[in-house]
Amino acid sequence: MNSLALAPSFLFLSTAQKSLQCIQLCTNSTCYHHNCFKWPRLSLFSLSSSSIQPYLLQSRQLSVHATLTPDQGEAASLEFEDIAEKDWSILDRGDTTSKEECNRKNDRIIAAGNIGETSKVLVSLGSNDFMDRLVGTSPCQFLLLVHDSLFLLAGVKERYDKVKCWQGELIYAPEKWAPFDAVFLYFLAALPFKLDEVFRALSSRCSPGARVVISHPQGRQVLEQQRLQFPDVVISDLPDKTSLEKVAADHSFLMNEFVDEPGFYLAVLEKKV
Repeated sequence: MNSLALAPSFLFLSTAQKSLQCIQLCTNSTCYHHNCFKWPRLSLFSLSSSSIQPYLLQSRQLSVHATLTPDQGEAASLEFEDIAEKDWSILDRGDTTSKEECNRKNDRIIAAGNIGETSKVLVSLGSNDFMDRLVGTSPCQFLLLVHDSLFLLAGVKERYDKVKCWQGELIYAPEKWAPFDAVFLYFLAALPFKLDEVFRALSSRCSPGARVVISHPQGRQVLEQQRLQFPDVVISDLPDKTSLEKVAADHSFLMNEFVDEPGFYLAVLEKKV
């Protein structure tokens, strides 16, 4: 069954279902549903991608009314309205970049992760093009996509059932899926955290020798243009080499590669063995 985990309310998406519906609400700190996290006081729902998608395509907002049946006690009714999204079209390659060029740059980013068939991989804020290329060219044991966009996660889950999808912020992603052998920070400039916070979180989630790949397929100059166009999405800069090396070293990561070209940004860090 296709499932999509969302934080903090941990919604779960099932593409097999034809309409918005509910499943059990866990009323204690442990839920034994096979997709549920063991987390206190969090609710659990199931939504159909066929129901979600039309709403998100039109307004990137979703109004949901769900009737829930607790494990114990009377039924509860909860209403969620206006689940609004940022404009994540910033991740689309646009008309100025060809599919071939997009694939070439994504291949370069993916190769930097040194992925093998037994690797466990985490992707933060990946684009549709990047996820398609990653799944299509680099088979691995486990692949987790962490993203803010319900719309994008639903699309990825629809195409690739084996990809684990988690909606929420990177530094709060559950450690139960760790350790990771490769982490792709595809759009670091959209993360609402300081670089030190990001590496502190990754340090506890990466295996020795793991690679952290920071990228922007169009480079620093385009990012500045995107900041003007998408000020609610682009909230920080790409780190320079000196700053990145210092923060990474504080959390046991070494610089492996650094590229800061007009049309491409790539930084590769490796956790000390």
